[in-house]
Amino acid sequence: MTPLCANLRRSGRGGFQKLVACTARGEDPGVPTPRSLRDLPPTARRVTQQGSTFYVIGDDRALLRDAYHTFLRLPWAASLGLIAAGFFAVNLVFATLYFAIGGIAGTDGTFFDALSFSVQTLATIGYGAMYPASRAATILMMCESMVSLILTALATGLVFTKFARPTTRVAFSRYAVVTQHEGNRTLVFRAGNRRSNVIVEATIHVVAVFTTTTAEGKVFYKAVDLPMVRDRQVGMTRGWTLMHVIAPGSPLHGADADKLKEIELELYIALTGIDNVSMQTVHAVHKYTDDQIRIDHHFEDTLHALDNGEFVVDMTKFDAVVPDPAPRDSVRA
Repeated sequence: MTPLCANLRRSGRGGFQKLVACTARGEDPGVPTPRSLRDLPPTARRVTQQGSTFYVIGDDRALLRDAYHTFLRLPWAASLGLIAAGFFAVNLVFATLYFAIGGIAGTDGTFFDALSFSVQTLATIGYGAMYPASRAATILMMCESMVSLILTALATGLVFTKFARPTTRVAFSRYAVVTQHEGNRTLVFRAGNRRSNVIVEATIHVVAVFTTTTAEGKVFYKAVDLPMVRDRQVGMTRGWTLMHVIAPGSPLHGADADKLKEIELELYIALTGIDNVSMQTVHAVHKYTDDQIRIDHHFEDTLHALDNGEFVVDMTKFDAVVPDPAPRDSVRA
């Protein structure tokens, strides 16, 4: 992030995060005076991304240019409702024109009959009871037929594209933990594939974002890539335990829970791979805030041996964390 983002700090905990102007602190001379929400211009746009809400000034939106991506991001119910509303609106326009010019045989001259004829024309139903009986009505019918072809092609393409989008059901553990592992303080979290497919060449990328003070005395949001013990898996089927060794140079080194809160640490995780069923690239993104990192905790085991030599995977323990036997006051390596 740029130094401009240093004016924004998170308020609220849990699922909803809000970015607001931070309070100037004596130890942070680079932090400007907070700006009042009332002073924002009417054109300021409120944006919510990955659980954080902030305002953008001077970024003009291109609604028509982004209409395709906006449609794909909509829920299925909203997408289908939008298509239905579009067809209904077109039918209303042509029904009004038919009602105004007349010339439709087999009708009693009501708007409802004009709407019914428009629906039959646009949907290429053609019962035969109503038909254009004047030149003006025939020309209008020809225009509506061409509009029908275009709208049907667009709607079919949009629905197919939305339906064919590659998706994944990757779950991340509710918390990340810092515990002792192989003699080192280690950050640990879990990822799991909730489908029966295999994510081939699954790759994980973790970035830690936190506040720091530059040599010029300005608050700056810094992003650091966290090296993982194992950042690639040949085939991800069910579970994957991700680990980062907290060595000198890590943002977690020498920091306790209060320090993580002070620097507002956030972990951004991106997982990518190839779905072995659709043969398309899939991805999943997740974020951990400082209050979602449990210090001196570890995950409960999900794999248990049975008395017949087989194993059982207890996914009800996927998010379960318990305190370490010997708690520590910090995450120092």
